[in-house]
Amino acid sequence: MIISPSIYRAFENAPGFDADAFCGVHASGEQISSIRINPAKLNDLSDLGFSVESPVPWCKSGWYLEERPFYTFDPLLHAGAYYVQEASSMFLEQALKQTLDCSAPLRVLDLCAAPGGKSTHIQSVLSPDSVLVCNEVIRSRAAILEENITKWGGANVIVTNNDPRDFSRLTGLFDAMVVDAPCSGSGMFRKDASAAENWSADLVTLCSQRQQRIIADIWPSLKEDGILIYATCSYSIEEDEMIADFIMEELGAESFPLSIDSNWNIVISNSPKYNATGYRFYPDKLKGEGFFLAVFKKTSGTEKSSKKSVRPKWETVPKINYKVLERWLSVKGMRFISINDSILALTEQMEETLVQLQSLYIKRAGITMGKIAGKELIPDHSLALSTLVSPHLSSIELDRDLALQYLRKEEIRVGDIPKGWTIACYKNHPLGWIKVLPNRTNNYYPKEWRILKPA
Repeated sequence: MIISPSIYRAFENAPGFDADAFCGVHASGEQISSIRINPAKLNDLSDLGFSVESPVPWCKSGWYLEERPFYTFDPLLHAGAYYVQEASSMFLEQALKQTLDCSAPLRVLDLCAAPGGKSTHIQSVLSPDSVLVCNEVIRSRAAILEENITKWGGANVIVTNNDPRDFSRLTGLFDAMVVDAPCSGSGMFRKDASAAENWSADLVTLCSQRQQRIIADIWPSLKEDGILIYATCSYSIEEDEMIADFIMEELGAESFPLSIDSNWNIVISNSPKYNATGYRFYPDKLKGEGFFLAVFKKTSGTEKSSKKSVRPKWETVPKINYKVLERWLSVKGMRFISINDSILALTEQMEETLVQLQSLYIKRAGITMGKIAGKELIPDHSLALSTLVSPHLSSIELDRDLALQYLRKEEIRVGDIPKGWTIACYKNHPLGWIKVLPNRTNNYYPKEWRILKPA
């Protein structure tokens, strides 16, 4: 695509910006494809139905691809074995690992989380005893976030659908917060031509104001010495370095520099007023799209709200049902609660966090086990895709054609296997449930997730 001079001139004051190289790489038509492996599910890259080219240098599980496959028709994508993600944004891993003890139990908020790329990445980096809260303010996007979190399979994630200001009363709750803020989108010009068509200086101003409001709203919920990771896919200093100055001036934060390899060709920038360190990604300098990231430490504490005895808005599942539920899981010691007749499996840390989040609108928490009918469990799709589902449950291996039939929610013929609930798998990766009856099988793949495109 050809970048209008009126657009690229707006970036000429951005650190490291090279107009000729910038315009050249956009005019070339080159596209970069990359994925991030789910380390809890995929151990062998040879299981992929396509070839990887080289690793993403700043992300342990990130890979560049030789060419872009048709992801919709790859059952492993629907199984949550990998996530299609832009390589530059995988730099988040460096910010997390260099500023946090990721082996310790942490509470982390991913505020602007849809569609789920950074949330699934954070979940893979954190310890199982940690709790990740993923929030999205737009309801339709929150549904997409929930779907991708479910497919990823982590048991320590809570999905919320709230405005950032709703978090302000949760004082001192989080050890770290990630704000991949809504922005003018200039970093996506190469991947999305509409981003250039919709870009304007007025949009930059509007986004800058929104970014300041979002950060100010959630700041009280970050504990003292907590970490804020701020990111955009914008080249504009009004949305990047000037926001860094706002964070330091108005909120009293401290810039937290990272250690990076010079071979990565990431541009290190400094904000004009307070010299805050930021990291800029340009597509003419590295294999990735436009991206900015900066890290801050909260130096003055928001007084943590005193823990009041709050009665949970759910029922605890009777211990008599634990034996029924635990046989579906590969681990013991989970807590089971009942919300709207659905059974959720939670760690102790998850339940404690959920109590403190009761004022929010919660879409998903932990593993949705299903519903109890008599003495039996009617399993939920979330359970099949969970990384904690028992490997001893009945399952059936499907070839690619049958797997795609299943993902279209069509009836599949499975031959002579035991009657009852069975996990449909592709290359040993669960896709969801079928129920084998005497004369047919029922396909329980979620209707709203089914593949609609013809092959």
